[in-house]
Amino acid sequence: MTTGIRVHTGAALLAHTDALRSVYADAFCAPPWNEDEERAAQFAGRLPANAGRPGFTAATAARDGDVIGFATAWVTPTPFPTDRCYPQAAAGLGAAHTADWLCGALEVDELAVRGAAQGTGLAGDLLEAVTADAPDGRAWLLTSVRNARAVAFYRRRGWTQVTHPSPTGKGVVVFLGPRHPARSLAPLPL
Repeated sequence: MTTGIRVHTGAALLAHTDALRSVYADAFCAPPWNEDEERAAQFAGRLPANAGRPGFTAATAARDGDVIGFATAWVTPTPFPTDRCYPQAAAGLGAAHTADWLCGALEVDELAVRGAAQGTGLAGDLLEAVTADAPDGRAWLLTSVRNARAVAFYRRRGWTQVTHPSPTGKGVVVFLGPRHPARSLAPLPL
C-alpha cells in the first residue's frame, strides 16, 4: 500500500470535507480526546471559513485513494484572537511574547490520523508538510496538557513547549516549531 501526502492551499481542500470529517471523528472521538460526532460536524462546518484565512495551508495523507490523515494551519492574525483557547495561550505567554512569537506565525490548528495509521510516523510527516513553508520558520500550535501522548509527540518532533500549566490541570500548552527563532527564549519548566 502506498501513502502519499499532498499539500493544499485555500478552498481546494474543501473537496475532501467529508473524508476529513471522518478522519477527525476517528482520531478524536476515541480516548483520550473523547469528543463526539457533533464536534466532528462542527470541525467540518468551520472548514470553509478556515480555508479562507490568510496563509491557510493543509496537508492530506491518502492510502490507496482513501484519506487517512490531515493537518491544517494558517497565519495567526494581529491582534491575537480572543476566541476559542487563545486567551489561555496569551495568559501563559504574556502580551509581549504572544505578539512577538505567535502573531504572523503559522498556527497548526488540527492534526489528525486514523487510529489504524497512528504510530506509523504519518502524523510527523503531515506536521512537517503543513509547516514546511512557515514564515521565517515561525510555526506554533497548542494542545491539551491532559494528553500526555500528544505532548510527548510534539517534543519528540523537536517542538519546544513554551507554556507550563499545572500537569494535572485542564489547560493548554503552547509549542513553538523546530525552526521558530524564539525557541531558545522559552522558559524552562519548574
